Amino acid sequence: MALALRVACSTWRIKWPQEHRCLQQLKHSVVIAQQSHYTTNASQQQQQSKPQPTEAIAAATPPQIKRNVASEITSVGKAIYEARWDAKQTAKQQQSAGSMSTSTEQQTGGDHDKDKKKDNMEVLRSKREQMRDNMQDYIFTRYFNYVKNYDKVLEKNFPKAMQLYRVFFDGVKDFFADMKRFLKIARIANDAPQGIRALNRQELELYMQMPRDMMKVAPALIGCSLPMVGYAFFPLVFWYPRTFLTSHFWTEQQRNDFQSYYMKRRLQCNKSVFRCLQAKLKSLKMHHKHAEFESILGQLGSGTHPTADALIAVKDIFAEGPYSLLGMSRKHIKCLVKMHGLPNSLFKRHRLHEHAFLVHYMDLAINREGGVHNLRTDAMRYCCYLRGLNPDNLSREEMIEWLRNWVKVSTSIQGEHITLFLHLPILLGYNHPRNWKTIYCKSTTEGAAS
Repeated sequence: MALALRVACSTWRIKWPQEHRCLQQLKHSVVIAQQSHYTTNASQQQQQSKPQPTEAIAAATPPQIKRNVASEITSVGKAIYEARWDAKQTAKQQQSAGSMSTSTEQQTGGDHDKDKKKDNMEVLRSKREQMRDNMQDYIFTRYFNYVKNYDKVLEKNFPKAMQLYRVFFDGVKDFFADMKRFLKIARIANDAPQGIRALNRQELELYMQMPRDMMKVAPALIGCSLPMVGYAFFPLVFWYPRTFLTSHFWTEQQRNDFQSYYMKRRLQCNKSVFRCLQAKLKSLKMHHKHAEFESILGQLGSGTHPTADALIAVKDIFAEGPYSLLGMSRKHIKCLVKMHGLPNSLFKRHRLHEHAFLVHYMDLAINREGGVHNLRTDAMRYCCYLRGLNPDNLSREEMIEWLRNWVKVSTSIQGEHITLFLHLPILLGYNHPRNWKTIYCKSTTEGAAS
């Protein structure tokens, strides 16, 4: 029995300290009870000193031992079960009390922690935003200062390269500004009820010139924008500015030189056009204006010019026959295209027709805006250049007189007299002193020939 109690105590000692103490107390009480039981049995045996039969003793002793062991085992199991039950109940009570206390503490302290966390997060966010703004301001200010200073450094170390860069940069800005204006003007010309007639003189000039400039400068802009080709293409473009660039990228000296160069090329075709007019004169003998037109060609051959009224009087001769747009020969058309400075293309007659009407609408716009004398000097010079008169070294009065004769004839003709308008550069400027000097005097600079 003592061995069984020891085993039970050893097994429950680790897990249940309280049960261990209870079992020790029970063990001690059981041992005392056994000792008292054995002493009582011994005293009873001594008192009954009389011998008893062996059969009765053998029959009586085993049941008594079994009864005592069973009762002891049941008592020990009951004590163990009660000890375990009490320990479990106390542990559960302690856990429930602890969980309740912790839950209340967590609820009270959790709200406070959440508020603290929110405040901390807001402070961190504000600090981060402030740091980000400061960094952005610092980076941008340093970058712009670096760019400004870098331009100055490059200008000191590479003055020619920076001059080309500035010219190209300014030219790109002017070119794209004119392209935006051109798109706006084209939208007005297409949507307005009057069409091209709704535009003023400057808008018509841009409307006529900008498509040519866009086609001319497109290879240069595309080539300079390529990653590796641009480094080699950029110097080539500025080495031949007349070929690859437009007036947006030229300097003032280059504008004057190139304008003189183009003007000379155009005026060199005047003689060929004049010879074509003379060659077709014989086929107009039956026309009622033949004699008058023959006298006009005679004046041109003798070195003078006819008046504007005389030209208006013979306008019908250009409405049909060999002087009409469809009746002129291919050579005559080709010379007219070169004389007006138009690009060479397959549809030459259409080009001439479009050019004549655009300049005609410009003349109408000049009258709407107050007349030739209201034009600025630079605008007046461009008008003379566009109409076949070299404006170099001409006074304002001379340009006004010549443009008035042109506008008078231009505004007095109709659509069927379009070829008379195309021949006005010869009829009004073939013998002009400024044009003759441009053709036969070698006054052009070497830069214009590049």
